[in-house]
Order: sequence, then structure tokens, then C-alpha cells
Amino acid sequence: MRESGEDRRRRILAVVEARGQARVTELAAELTVSVITVRRDVEELARAGRLRRGHGVVRSLVPLRPQPAPAPAGGGPVVLVVPERHAYLTEVLHGARGALEEADVRVVLHPAPQVPGAERTIVERLLADDARGVLVAPRWRTVDAEEADDGWLAAADVPVVLMERRPRPGSALHARDSVCSDHWYGVHLAVTHLLALGHRRIVLAARDDSPTARALRAAFADICAGRPEIEDWTVVLSAPGAGQEPVCDLEPLADVLRAHAATGVIMHGDVDALMLVQQLADAGITVPGGCSVVAYDDVVAALGSTPLTAIAPPKAEVGRLAAELLLERLRGRAGRPARRVAVLPELKVRGSTRSLID
Repeated sequence: MRESGEDRRRRILAVVEARGQARVTELAAELTVSVITVRRDVEELARAGRLRRGHGVVRSLVPLRPQPAPAPAGGGPVVLVVPERHAYLTEVLHGARGALEEADVRVVLHPAPQVPGAERTIVERLLADDARGVLVAPRWRTVDAEEADDGWLAAADVPVVLMERRPRPGSALHARDSVCSDHWYGVHLAVTHLLALGHRRIVLAARDDSPTARALRAAFADICAGRPEIEDWTVVLSAPGAGQEPVCDLEPLADVLRAHAATGVIMHGDVDALMLVQQLADAGITVPGGCSVVAYDDVVAALGSTPLTAIAPPKAEVGRLAAELLLERLRGRAGRPARRVAVLPELKVRGSTRSLID
């Protein structure tokens, strides 16, 4: 299948950022396209402020990352523990796996079943089998589940890095390394995009059974309360059975939109968003004609009959950075403070949002 222009420009950007700079002719040869095509792509990336053009040379705006020192040879594997059947974390896993394999560190993946305490059982067994580090994304469907994991996970005697999880302030895990998407910023991008298009009455349709969903709901309430131009906002559940402590009864989204005269919706996550868009169509509300929609995840948002504008958390980057933090610990950098890294999501504008401003 022919590569899209967006994918080609993404590859160009990745090559330039990895090397610091590259010649246009080299890029054309590596991508098997014409020099003219590469020049056009480079011009577009330069206009977007993603890189800098020179005479026949393209330079990165991102400082070249130094090559990490190799991890110590030998020892047990690094363990990746994530909830089973959790598509959101697939890209996180790929990012972490790539960084660890580049450092020649053996990786073992263990999906955790949907059973309370499953992560603890897995991790403790693997630590007894000589695992030397843990990258973990606990399920944490509820706050109680997070509190239950706090003590034993923080007390592990090997390096532990949390992926896409932000420990509660003051908890024992607060002092361990973690890497997470900045979901407050992601919601900020979505709300700001809708406001710029003239939408003043906005609904968030979010799940209630994951740390990400809880972060989105908290961020949405905080942001909307601080934006006086928003006339009305509300939160509904995006799927039946999405949480044990629902923020409200599950109502048909079309009824919620009509009751609040809302013209913009932020939907978490992609699959729920695609299903809810169909529900709106069945109820006579078209997207974007009758309502503008922003999905949150960007895993399959672009595949809808109307490609969905989406917030894209940097999942692969989260996994890569988490693995790099773990590798630093394995190299024995004694005394280095724990780090909580937040990575900013991006807004991908597609066909599901439209302006109300003439």
C-alpha cells in the first residue's frame, strides 16, 4: 500500500531527530521517493516548526539525545506487567520493548488477569526467579485498588518504573520513577480546540474504570471551571458498566446533548467514540454537522466513516522513556532522585469537528 504523505513526513522527522541533521538527497534515497517530494515534505515540516531547513540539509530542532551506555551484561530479565486485553497499552509496550532490546536486555511480558492482586502475585514470583527490574502498568480500576498496591510495589528491592500511571501525591509510590502522558494537557487541547471553533456547551463522555478515565474527568472539570466562556458542561459515562462508581446514570448521549444544547463532545476512548458517533447518527445527530466530536486515544479514531479529530497520548514515547529510566537504575547511578516524567499529547485534527463561527 502506498505510504501517505503524513506517514512519510513522520519518517523524515524521525530520521532527522535521530541524526541531528540529514541531506535531502539522502532522505530521498532512503525513502525511495524523489528529491522534489522530500523538499515539499521538508518545507511543510519547516512551516509547522518541526525542523529547520538549510541549503540541501535538514536540521532537527530537538537536541540530539546522547547514546546510552550499555546496560550491565548478564542478570535476569526485565519484566513488563500490564493488564490483559488492554489495547491502549500496546504502543507503550512496543516503545519499552524497543528501548530494552536496543540495550541488549532480555524482556519478559506478563499480562495480568482481571483478578484483584494479580500484579502482586506475578511480580513477586518473578522477583524470586531473579528478575532485575519491573516496568508495570497496574490495572487500578478503583482508588482502593491503587492504595492496595502502594506499599508492596514501592518496597520492591529492584528498580520499578510505573508506566501511564501517576501515583497519588504523598503515597509510597510517589517516591518511585514513573512516566505518564499529561492527560490534563490532552483535555486542555481538546477543550481549547472546540472553543476556538465556537463551541460553548461541551460534554465529556468518559469511562470510569481506569486511571486515565479518572484523570480525564478531573482535568475536564478543572479546565471547564476555569474557562468563563464555557456556558455549560457535563460528564456522562461512555459505556455500560464502565465503572463501579458512575458519575451519573448512563443516558443516551443524544438525549444528553439535547438536554444541554451541547454542540461539542470529547469521547474516551476511540472504540467507544466510534460507537457513540453511530448512536448519534441513529438519533438524527450528524457528525460534525449536528455535533463536533474529539476522541481521546487515537488508536483507531482515523478509521471511522468520518475520521475523528483526536487527542493522541504519546504512548510509545511513554514506554521508551520508562525503559530508559529503568536502564539508568540498572547501570547503578546511585543517589539519583526519583523522577516523575509527564509527556505531552498531541491534537490530530480530522473531519469530525467544524466551526460554528461564520
